[in-house]
Amino acid sequence: MSKWNWKGYSIRYQCAGNSGPALVLVHGFGANSDHWRKNIPVLAESHRVFAIDLIGYGYSDKPNPRELGDTPFYTFETWGAQLNDFCTDVVKDKAFFICNSIGGLVGLQAAVADPCICKGIMVINISLRMLHITKQPWYGRPLIRSFQNLLRNTPVGKFFFQTVATKESVRNILCQCYHDTSQVTEELVDAILRPGLEPGAVDVFLEFICYSEGPLPEELLPQCPVVVVWGDKDPWEPIELGRAY
Repeated sequence: MSKWNWKGYSIRYQCAGNSGPALVLVHGFGANSDHWRKNIPVLAESHRVFAIDLIGYGYSDKPNPRELGDTPFYTFETWGAQLNDFCTDVVKDKAFFICNSIGGLVGLQAAVADPCICKGIMVINISLRMLHITKQPWYGRPLIRSFQNLLRNTPVGKFFFQTVATKESVRNILCQCYHDTSQVTEELVDAILRPGLEPGAVDVFLEFICYSEGPLPEELLPQCPVVVVWGDKDPWEPIELGRAY
């Protein structure tokens, strides 16, 4: 485990490998760099591999969004800037980004913001952001806003988080998205749950599930050289929708 200081915040990352092109692995929602624990040693046989905990996730700092002013902090623009600065400060080279779920938006946003850093992107089951406000019918948008306000500004949100942040709930959620449920081990459950119990994690969780604006993958994809990879058993981001990309 290594630490990097980014704008005064402590960011956890992992690295392996001594030669070859640089790869930066970017995790998805609620995850962290440990989600790549089986990929890192294999990729490191022929690459310099870096895996980062996005700010707010894993063992990186989790600043309270309510204390950071009126401008949203946990956005793809923030994480994209973090990824580019990480390449400049730590990788010290151009890199290929390998990204899962919302990490795909992070990688695309970083590449759009500074095309000179990213050599190419692989998105693995990228989040299609189906809950984005523009993808909802106009008559449902006020209801969505009200529900988000309920989660963010009342005890309901923290109660919801408490029901999710348990071993049983995490295991059940992982069994939904892992077609091969034998991969849902105690090690995996612990890797996802433990950072989620750290101070500040609940505020980040609620902030992001109420984040229904920002870029969509279809707005960013045409601007980058991208390889799209899709698991055909994904129950949340169906491959039928993925084929359109």
